[in-house]
Amino acid sequence: MSAQSISALLASSSAFADGPRLLADVGGTNARFALQTAPGSIALVEVLPCADYPSLTAALRAYLASPAVAAAGGQAVRHAAVAIANPVDGDFLQMTNHHWSFSIEAMRVECGFATLVVVNDFTALARSLPHLAAADKRQVGAGLARDNAALGLIGAGTGLGVSGLIPAHGHWTALQSEGGHVSFSPVNATEIAILQFAWREFEHVSAERLLSGVGLELIYRALAERAGVAAEAIGAAEITRRALAGESPLCDEVIEAFCGMLGTIAGNVAVTLGALGGIYIGGGIVPRLGARFERSAFRARFEQKGRFAKYLSQVPTFVITAQYPAFLGASAILSEKLADA
Repeated sequence: MSAQSISALLASSSAFADGPRLLADVGGTNARFALQTAPGSIALVEVLPCADYPSLTAALRAYLASPAVAAAGGQAVRHAAVAIANPVDGDFLQMTNHHWSFSIEAMRVECGFATLVVVNDFTALARSLPHLAAADKRQVGAGLARDNAALGLIGAGTGLGVSGLIPAHGHWTALQSEGGHVSFSPVNATEIAILQFAWREFEHVSAERLLSGVGLELIYRALAERAGVAAEAIGAAEITRRALAGESPLCDEVIEAFCGMLGTIAGNVAVTLGALGGIYIGGGIVPRLGARFERSAFRARFEQKGRFAKYLSQVPTFVITAQYPAFLGASAILSEKLADA
């Protein structure tokens, strides 16, 4: 995340007379924490493995108690915003991709916060999009973003996040979408074979089942069977490493299939939202693919919509390269909450 991005978003914020603010971005694998000590100053980022803590409250408290954070006023935090990879509907949350569950109000009281805002992680990420600097994103393919137009967002990691940002009267509204759980739709014989393989394990095969870390592993097993070779017991990281190193044609085929599927989903989001402002790609997987993603079928599949190919050719697609962009969105949401209080 660049200093330019943070300054653009927070320069107009009022001074934090009541102390630093806690920002968190919680996924199914890692929980990322930061302290916003003043307008334009987001620092002391720590990444804690979710598996190391029995609850989100325990991870949060461990962060605030760390020496550097405590020295910066961590124990005096009164306002916090948590972006979490989960639907947020009501007070009680049970994470889809992790065992943590909690009451928002109970956690607020237990931690002694005056304000605790919990939002879907892709809602927070969507709110960051207009504030990303040029260095925080990389365009893939052609297209030119239109001003005052909807933006779309997808991101594959532990799961598949989907959101959008809609302009209205000078403000942005982020969609609380769970679009990653739409039913997967194959577009070629290879994907039909992958879907048929996945049906043997799951009654419902969502886009997330394939466009995620465990999805890469599922695609690998499916393509290994289709090729008549034994699948090794390797995870998503090793599949990706072998593909990028040129060590395994099968692993490279997995990455190519993944990128093509992602292109179809991205195109679906673009036509659904009318996202002429662009489609942004976050999550942990795609940024690691680097130039391999740009050489993949992603952009061709993004535009592969028959009569709407010309429409989609106008829509730019960007890979988010900022390290912790969700903090930008969480900070904006928290600031608005406090301003309305």
